[in-house]
Formats: sequence, C-alpha cells, structure tokens
Amino acid sequence: MRTLAAVRGFPPAVRLLLINQLGVNTGFYVLIPYLATHLTDDLGMSAALVGLVLGLRNLSQQGMFLIGGSAADRLGARGVIIAGCGLRTLGFALFAFGDALPVLIAASVLSGLAGALFNPAVRTYVAQESGDRKAEAFALFNVFATAGALLGPLLGSLLLFGGFRVAALTAAGVFAVLTVAQAVVLPARAVPRPAGSVLGDWREVAGNRRFVAFALAMVGMYGMESQLYLLLPHAARQATGWAGAVGLLFAAGTLANLLFQLRLTHRLSARGGGRGRWIAAGLAVSALGFVPPMLVAGAAGEHPGRLLPVLAGALLLHLGLMTAGPFVMELIPAFGRGELTGTFYGLFYAVSGVAAAGAGAGVGWAMDTATRTGPAWFPYACCTGLGFVSAAAVARLHRRRFLPDAPVTAEAPTVPDTRDPDRDPDPDPCADAASAAPNRDPRSLSETR
Repeated sequence: MRTLAAVRGFPPAVRLLLINQLGVNTGFYVLIPYLATHLTDDLGMSAALVGLVLGLRNLSQQGMFLIGGSAADRLGARGVIIAGCGLRTLGFALFAFGDALPVLIAASVLSGLAGALFNPAVRTYVAQESGDRKAEAFALFNVFATAGALLGPLLGSLLLFGGFRVAALTAAGVFAVLTVAQAVVLPARAVPRPAGSVLGDWREVAGNRRFVAFALAMVGMYGMESQLYLLLPHAARQATGWAGAVGLLFAAGTLANLLFQLRLTHRLSARGGGRGRWIAAGLAVSALGFVPPMLVAGAAGEHPGRLLPVLAGALLLHLGLMTAGPFVMELIPAFGRGELTGTFYGLFYAVSGVAAAGAGAGVGWAMDTATRTGPAWFPYACCTGLGFVSAAAVARLHRRRFLPDAPVTAEAPTVPDTRDPDRDPDPDPCADAASAAPNRDPRSLSETR
C-alpha cells in the first residue's frame, strides 16, 4: 500500500514510466535468459558464434549510451523512449523468425541499440518530471524494475513450453504495447533548439571534473552488482552442490527489494547528511556482502547449511545497492546544466558498463586463479577490496564537497530557452552544483515529455 500511495503522488508521465520499466524488464527477461540455449540447442551454433551474437548486443548497448543520452537532450526524451521501445520490438521479433546468422546479428544489434536509447532517456525523463522527489522516484523505479526481473523469467519458462518463437513474439509484443502506450500517454512538448554541437556537449560533460571523479569512484558499485550473476551463483552452487540454490539467491534479493527499497530511501532521505554519505555507506555494506561467502569458500564437502552465508552475503549486497542506487541516480543531473541531463546519464552508464565488464573479467580471472592455485577466498577478497576502495573514494569526494548534496528542484517549462550563448554563457561545468542550482532549471530546456 505504501508503494501504491507513493506512485499515485507522481505525475501521470512518471507513473507510466514506472509501469514501462516493469514491462521493459518483463519483456527482456522473457527472452534473454533463454537466448543462448536457443542458439546452441535449437540452431546448433558453436559457442564462438553464440558469444558473438550475445557480445554484439552488449557492445551495441554499452557503446551507444552516450549517443542515446545526447539524443534525449537534443531530440526529446519522449521520442527517444518511443524509438527505443520500437527498435526493441523489431529486434525481438527478428529473434523469433531469424535462423540465419546475419538476421540474428541484426536482431542483437537492434536490441542493444534500443537499450542504449531508452535507458538514459527514461532516467532523464524521470529526473526532470519528479522535481525534488528524484530519490523516491528512482527507488520506485528500482522496485518496478525488480518486479519485472522476477516476472519475466517465470513467464518465459512457461512460454517456452510452446517453443522459443512463442516466447520471443510475446517479448516483442510487450515492447510493442509499451511503444503504443508511450506514444499515446506521454505528453508531447516542444523541444527547444540546442545551442552548440553534440561534441561540445560531450566535451562539457567529460570536462566536468567533479562528475568524472564521481563516475570513476562509482565503478565499484557496478563491479560488485555484476557479481550477482557470476561469483555469488558460483558460491551457491559450490556450497550446496544444488543448481536450484541460485534461484533462491535471486528470489531473496527480489523480495528484499520489493519490501524495503522505498522505505529505506524515505528514511535515509529524511535523515539528511548529504547524499554522498549514504552512497559511500551503501558501497561499504555491499563490500561486506562478500565476507560471509568468503568464510565458507573452499570448505570440504557440500552441505545445504552452507547456503546461509552465501544468502546473507547476497542480501547485504542488495541492501548496499538499495541504499546507494536511488541517490546515485538523483545526483547525476545535479552536476551540470539541466539541458545535458541525458548526456550525463549516458556517459555515466557508459563508464558503468565498462566497469561491469572489467569486473567480470577480473573476478573471472581471480576465480580461475583460486581454482588452480588457491586460496579459495581470493575472488571474494578482490570484490570486498573493490567495494571499500569505491566507498572511500566517494566518502572523500563528499568530504571535499565535490558532490552536489541538495536535490535539484524542477518546475514545468513554459517557453523554450532563447538565451544568446554569447551574452549568457553556460555555467562552468566544474562550478559547485549547489550554488548553481538556483540559476538553472533542469527542465527549462525540456524534452518532448
């Protein structure tokens, strides 16, 4: 009931985007977890070709986040969101009907490009529509996303009884419905003519020392989060000898998110003390999540009771992510001009994607090293160290006042901004966001919402 009441307090556009995220994750997880099996078992593709198809999807998404963010700033988030969902519809439909490698590659690239478009655009829209309730909006965003991530695999496993094509067409249908709903419901507003070039926008964001320092400090968060799909499932299987133990990890994390995300964000927001303080605390808690499974790593034999430390670690990791995540999303647009909100999100997601990939490779190497030469605790210690380094970096930025503590309050735009850039220059991208906030409205150069 608390969640529903919070949702009703937001504008209709934000409510639609929350439902949109539920649908996005539902449609995504209906298909993607079963794609590799389809490519190998149904189509007889080699592991190398499967890796190529899946890797191209990740590459096209991670590599295009910055472009998607700039498109949201310059073309309007509404249109970019609709275009992204439309491309995802087409990509998933191609997976349903495509057996040839060129078609599968096209489907993979289109699906990844779709994510690169609507991920920063949706967050831009939510940030600009939620005013000074950004943290609460992104907490709800996480709740709806988690619910979709739980519903999608369950629905996909049922649909697979009718074959992969049925599951893929259902996923495409979900995105088709979302495309139509956004075209009908999301308000259409004029997009003001942007000043300067896209490259100029990129230079401004990349030259914002405070933002870049924050993005680099946050690599630990996404590096640790990626271990929900690599190291911790490995730990659960190794401790119990039961493949189903992985499902319990995901179920526990999902339940914790649904029950506690919103109230946790409310309480921390009310306590104050600066967003950086809670982000650093969340990173430290996530780092501690790798300690319990470290204690049973390499233990002789398999026993169901050894799942408890792994489960405790997963819950600590989720608790840390729930603590930090909404405040991270809240702070990103406060680092610079509201006109570049999408570009800030795009660059941040590009950096986090590289961090997740690098952490996956590094932890994989540590796991191989532990298997060959020991000790078994080595990969967990690496993750703990990464988390504490990241927490310390954010805490240092907070102490040095590099982080904009105050949420940016947004008001609805009335007319496009027609400032002459020669007479009213853009603010210094390294200027303190708190002092700049009264002079800029992050929705004044709004997109088509």
